Amino acid sequence: MRRYIRALTLCTVFAVFSGLYVYSKLIYSDVPVGGNGPKRGFIQPRVPGGRRGAADKTGPQSPHWYNRNVMLTVRVQSNVTFHTLPLTLHVCNGSGTVTRASSPNRTKPALDLGKVKKNNIIKRARHDVYIMRQRGQVEAGGGSVQSRPEPPMHLAVVACGERLEETLTMIKSAVLFSIKRLYLHIFAEDQLHASFMEALESWPDFIRSKFNYTVYSISFPSENAAEWKKLFKPCASQRLFLPLILKDIDSIVYVDSDILFLQPVDRLWAFLSQFNSSQLAAMAPEHEEPRIAWYNRFARHPFYGRTGINSGVMLMNMTRMRTMFFKNDMTSVGLRWEELLMPLLQKYKLNITWGDQDLLNIIFHYNPESLLEFPCQWNYRPDHCIYGSNCASAEEDGIYILHGNRGVYHDHKQPAFRAIYEAIRKYSFGADPVTSLLDPLEEELLKTTHTYCGKSHPLFTKRLAHSLTNISRKAPHGR
Repeated sequence: MRRYIRALTLCTVFAVFSGLYVYSKLIYSDVPVGGNGPKRGFIQPRVPGGRRGAADKTGPQSPHWYNRNVMLTVRVQSNVTFHTLPLTLHVCNGSGTVTRASSPNRTKPALDLGKVKKNNIIKRARHDVYIMRQRGQVEAGGGSVQSRPEPPMHLAVVACGERLEETLTMIKSAVLFSIKRLYLHIFAEDQLHASFMEALESWPDFIRSKFNYTVYSISFPSENAAEWKKLFKPCASQRLFLPLILKDIDSIVYVDSDILFLQPVDRLWAFLSQFNSSQLAAMAPEHEEPRIAWYNRFARHPFYGRTGINSGVMLMNMTRMRTMFFKNDMTSVGLRWEELLMPLLQKYKLNITWGDQDLLNIIFHYNPESLLEFPCQWNYRPDHCIYGSNCASAEEDGIYILHGNRGVYHDHKQPAFRAIYEAIRKYSFGADPVTSLLDPLEEELLKTTHTYCGKSHPLFTKRLAHSLTNISRKAPHGR
């Protein structure tokens, strides 16, 4: 009787283990699903056309450096459920190399247990353990697929002539304070491209990781290129053609090279969400005080509002700009953006003083419902303090964006503006922003109180101090 009990017990144990073994193989084997078999591989990220990085010179581009989440898909036969394992693809398009963390993209046949050797079974078992661990990590994180990175903010600038250092200082201020990732669109003369590349690539990794960029050649419509290029200042009218060049970009911030951000670009970008259904651009007034304003006293052409608008800081929804039919004084029907520019120049070229800015004033004079006007603190110029402070929003909350037009960063006529520019230009990434930038700046500003703008120096540092304090908590010191 004992022999029968022992034999029965032994058979039962073997049967249980055999059943468990076969069951595990059925669950984790590569059994074809839907006739196509299991597939492991990357879903490649969509990359817009054209070359990238500082070497790129034409067309709308995708990032010089970018990280995107891609998904490794594992099909499991047990209940035909799908598990997605997040991986990261790193691409350096500037150097032309691709580095990726990937699994083989091939299809394996279903496992035939009768022909598998012992060492292959062991390898398969280890692979099953790996898959189970990865699946467990996904389930522990809530089982949800990782979302794509948030789209970057797009920032455009035009640099010609002796504007390299000034443009790099503007970019430095934008990158230093930005919260979301930036994509820079740099339009420059060909001889400046290598210098932009060298400067931007020399910045430390913790700064480079905050932005992508593309460098473009200056380009105008071929039939009138010479006329557009010499309008006002060299290359200044390039901004008018951004909606036609950057056709894959929905919205963008354009700034002159003599702009300095004292607040994150994110705050300006947020105005896009305030656009109503008809608005497609945002700019600040040219003046706050009509008695000293230029347009209402001297302009020989139509202009926007009471005192005109200044185009040094311009937020554009370019999708709307490309599709809208603009009212005008040349035809009884609306004209698209690309149809409007040249006829407008031909009609008013003898009456305009400030080039492309005057053309924008004419356009929005006839289409005022399409413009959102933001406060002067977003485009603070010497005009706001040279005869006494006349920007109410800056007096209340400080200056958000400094615009050093009239060359005030490079002469001694407005030392308060020059002091801000020099402080940001000389700042070394990684140094303590308060002790290395803010404290020396405040000392310099105290030396400028003999000027009207210098007397308003607390306005220059109010928002800047807040921004520097924020990045001071996150800055990697000693780098």
